Amino acid sequence: MKRQLYTADHEAFRETVRTFLAKEVLPHYARWEKDGIVSREVWRAAGRQGLLGLAVDEEHGGGGNPDFRYSVVLAEEFTRAGTPGLAIGLHNDIIGPYLTSLATEEQKRRWLPGFCSGELVTAIAMTEPGAGSDLQAIRTSAEDHGDHWILNGSKTFISNGILADLVVVVAKTTPEGGAHGLSLLVVERGAAGFERGRNLDKIGQKSQDTAELFFTDVRVPKENLLGELNGAFLHLMTNLAQERLAIAVAAIAGAEHLLELTTTYVKEREAFGRPLAKLQHVRFEIAEMATECAVTRTFVDRCVEEHTAPGGPGLDAVHASMAKWWATELQKRVADRCLQLHGGYGYMSEFPVARAFTDGRIQTIYGGTTEIMKEIIGRSLLA
Repeated sequence: MKRQLYTADHEAFRETVRTFLAKEVLPHYARWEKDGIVSREVWRAAGRQGLLGLAVDEEHGGGGNPDFRYSVVLAEEFTRAGTPGLAIGLHNDIIGPYLTSLATEEQKRRWLPGFCSGELVTAIAMTEPGAGSDLQAIRTSAEDHGDHWILNGSKTFISNGILADLVVVVAKTTPEGGAHGLSLLVVERGAAGFERGRNLDKIGQKSQDTAELFFTDVRVPKENLLGELNGAFLHLMTNLAQERLAIAVAAIAGAEHLLELTTTYVKEREAFGRPLAKLQHVRFEIAEMATECAVTRTFVDRCVEEHTAPGGPGLDAVHASMAKWWATELQKRVADRCLQLHGGYGYMSEFPVARAFTDGRIQTIYGGTTEIMKEIIGRSLLA
């Protein structure tokens, strides 16, 4: 079915993204995978191309366009190119809304121009070794010392952790407040006592730097409180629907691309004197995956429409959870089945299906695991 989601402007933007990938990313990506990190220059190149801060107002150096469909195009094209290491989606769609909606005018002047130019790479530090997704278990704390906070604690699995110049840290500012005693503090590169640990060795997305962060008596100015004091829980919940939708968008794009690659492969690959595509089992596998992708695509596009409807409330948490759960689990199944259809070649890292198998495995985990998505959905129906 022809998609109804985009206008000619979106498709023109898609061509811009493809040109950027071909020129600035793909020629260097194998080296970044070996290095375990992308170059800072590619972030600046993305800024020059207008790919950063799409929704940030022009006054602060952004694109001035809040239409989330442009972010959807970015996610689709980066997924199809097999280049998840450059975490522009994290920067634009997850951290960006915190800065645009919660920052004071003074903070916007300080941070947003660099955010949009690629000079300031961002990260959000929520996960801790003993807390995972449980906000109430966060132990990183910030003590009030008049004109500044003293921050102590550690975080792990932080995407952009090595490159980040601005880190939005979730910290306990009211010890007895539980999840409602948390605040968002922005820690800047070079702050005394702020140290980065290992660039963690993952099974996939090798070029996406993921780090441990340590805070030892870090002095954070009061001017770096983002949003309301003790308001982090509400702030985090407000932005989760978009984060989960963005993951779902990448997931269905990944599944569709794998299906395209595998369809081409089984037409060309011969076994026992004839193409694999002549085997009924292979045709049934392709038919099942194509149908599942088509159904999922329809639902995810509908969620994007809901999220971008002018004057609307945006996508609700339940449907965002449905999209995230279903699309990421589909991506995982499709990656496994497509790898199987590639046979031994599917196990070779030089084949895109092998890289997609490992790169995409995180999708059912970050942004809230599949199990948490089901809990959110079930609770809404059975409360």
